[in-house]
Amino acid sequence: MTSERQKMLAGEPYDPVDAELVAARKRARELCQALNTAPDGEREERRRILRLLFAVGGDSVWMQPPFFCDYGSNIELGEQVFFNFNCVVLDVCSVRIGSFTLFGPSVQIYTAMHPMNAEKRRKHEFGKPVEIGADVWVGGAAVILPGVHIGERAVIGAGSVVTRDVPPGVFAAGNPCRVIRDITE
Repeated sequence: MTSERQKMLAGEPYDPVDAELVAARKRARELCQALNTAPDGEREERRRILRLLFAVGGDSVWMQPPFFCDYGSNIELGEQVFFNFNCVVLDVCSVRIGSFTLFGPSVQIYTAMHPMNAEKRRKHEFGKPVEIGADVWVGGAAVILPGVHIGERAVIGAGSVVTRDVPPGVFAAGNPCRVIRDITE
């Protein structure tokens, strides 16, 4: 029998009030609260929390709290990823972020989705994974929607709403986000 967690991670409709999922979100919220209230000088304590929070990458992530996420355990970070103040990651599906990627303040990454049908929305939600390549820079207050893939070395303009895939090595911006130009040296 497939658990609600397995359904969630597979992008299938699942029950978000399942006891296992509620407990996992509670754990993540407690870790985020501890991270967000740890004094800046307590670097080892912050690092310990980040290692517990993320599936991969807590050893080298550079975090400016506050930070918020649904589970944390579905977030995989490459080396030296940077999150500026007030970032949010709704990780009901996997979120994979490549090394040396930078997020400006208030960036939001969503994998969670809800059915359009109101009856179904009362009982289920689902998700689509997000993947962001290495050396990406996402400007402040950008929103990355479910199912999006952003190619390596791309730059996303501040305030953009990324609704579809962005190829590698481009500057993209707007609402909806679109490719503006190639990035040249």
